[in-house]
Amino acid sequence: MNREGDIVLIHYKDQPTMYARIEAIEPDIKKDWYQVTLLLLTIPTQTVTWILRAEYINGAPFTMGGNSMMLKGVERTPAQREKKEAGQSPDKKGIQLFKTSLLILVMLALAYLFEYSKKKDKKGDNP
Repeated sequence: MNREGDIVLIHYKDQPTMYARIEAIEPDIKKDWYQVTLLLLTIPTQTVTWILRAEYINGAPFTMGGNSMMLKGVERTPAQREKKEAGQSPDKKGIQLFKTSLLILVMLALAYLFEYSKKKDKKGDNP
């Protein structure tokens, strides 16, 4: 079911024509009809309001000015972080890279401390 915020592909004369975002769906004065405000994703963008039945909003074909029309919902694709939140395992390669980088940093810190202590010992030997 298409709802506010959804992207739809508008078909005109049985051909995909343009994309639009549903901005608002409000009841019309006529029973079972709705005022649907669409932001047409054209250059420049345009806003239109069509009066449609619920089934037309949800993809059933209709006519406007004698021309066949249809609003086909565009499926949302989950963002990468949504996939991880859904319980998929994190990127193992990224974790391995992090562990390797951390190990290198620890080794560099130890090497620095070792060199520092050697220099300190040399200074301490001179009276």
